[in-house]
Amino acid sequence: MKITLKNIDETRAWAAAFAKTLQAPAVVALHGDLGMGKTEIARTIIQTLCAADTVVPSPTFTLVQSYEPNISHFDLYRITDKSELEEIGLRHACANDITLIEWPEIADGFLPDDTIHVYITGSGDEREIEIKRVGE
Repeated sequence: MKITLKNIDETRAWAAAFAKTLQAPAVVALHGDLGMGKTEIARTIIQTLCAADTVVPSPTFTLVQSYEPNISHFDLYRITDKSELEEIGLRHACANDITLIEWPEIADGFLPDDTIHVYITGSGDEREIEIKRVGE
């Protein structure tokens, strides 16, 4: 499925609607270059499922942020070895939480088969979102 979003407001609206389809356990792998909106999409999903005023910092340096009820937000950009994925609790989160993962490429082969892969591309404010599951 491919969706074209013309601006940040459409991107946030799409992410909020998408959030309402998620139930734990669910894994969402957010793929895209720097500046494509992975963190903004994750933030909107979290704020939709928690509260609109929930503070959602990027987990670039902490690697993972957790929210109630059962939401984990990972940023794997700084991970260099798959062995670190176990140490930061990724397997546990994937089995129990709504797990949002930025830079999921390092976790290739580690994520569950039913992971929802969201590919984000675009330029300027326009984004194209493509959603795939393994085997599609």
